[in-house]
Amino acid sequence: MAVHYDIGHLPQFQNAVITIGTFDGVHAGHRTILSEVVTHAATVGGESVLLTFEPHPRKVLFPGQPVGIITPLHQKLQLITATGIQHIVVVPFTAEFAAMTATEYIEKFLVRVFHPRCIIIGYDHHFGHDRTGNIALLQQFAPQYGFDVVEIPARLIEQAAISSTKIRNAIIAGHIPDANLMLGHQYALSGTVVHGNKLGRTLGYPTANIIPVETEQVLPGNGIYAVYVIHAATTNPGMMSIGYNPTVTSSRELKMEVNIFDFDKDIYGEEIEIRFVQKLRDEQKFTSLQELTYQLHADKQATISVLQPGNK
Repeated sequence: MAVHYDIGHLPQFQNAVITIGTFDGVHAGHRTILSEVVTHAATVGGESVLLTFEPHPRKVLFPGQPVGIITPLHQKLQLITATGIQHIVVVPFTAEFAAMTATEYIEKFLVRVFHPRCIIIGYDHHFGHDRTGNIALLQQFAPQYGFDVVEIPARLIEQAAISSTKIRNAIIAGHIPDANLMLGHQYALSGTVVHGNKLGRTLGYPTANIIPVETEQVLPGNGIYAVYVIHAATTNPGMMSIGYNPTVTSSRELKMEVNIFDFDKDIYGEEIEIRFVQKLRDEQKFTSLQELTYQLHADKQATISVLQPGNK
């Protein structure tokens, strides 16, 4: 599998079978679609090519509105790779790109750059300025430029759309097992470790405070979570807090900190990945640090119970 970022210097794809989309989450619905692309490419003796966009088009088209990304680009690429897609082309989504007419999008982008043998898209796929392009327009141009158009069945498109919305809602609500079931993998976010107030260390539960790498990524609701922490290709169990630390501060600045079990390394400034398994409880305000310590001990035992073999 190859990832291409420079659309001005792409290889000559052989009988390219192309699909296009954001594929945020790369969930079960998406993977069904991508499986069809891979199968079709094999049938015609071609190469499967997925076009996706960075940044997310909504960032450019609707600046200032929250996006709620499920999988940042690096995670998305890893998940797409596992589907068997041979080439991923990351197309820079800019205001200039968005201004292309639908005809220009077909002739100057799809045809001139990719020379497709087949384009596989959904019945509701739109493209070009003001989203005036659709599958009917592609079918109109197909004979002229010698490509086929294959429509993804409506049921698969609807499944993908519904799943994305349900997944975001489940994550926000802290319903992590439900989100993971729909995703087909554990929900994950990456963050850079920064300095905190180091209170956890004095309580016997040192934490790594993190700032998400992708600021537009959807976050689980406030609470305590059983997680796995990936650092330097090693996986450690841990428990994560998302919230405002009401026991020790009145600040309304959201904090994300994770206690990594059996871990004693200086990782300030480094990036770690958090994989969510289950929410343990809501955030609480305790009457004393001693009461908080007792609860942290109970949280750790609950985490160990949740992260039994088979849940990983």
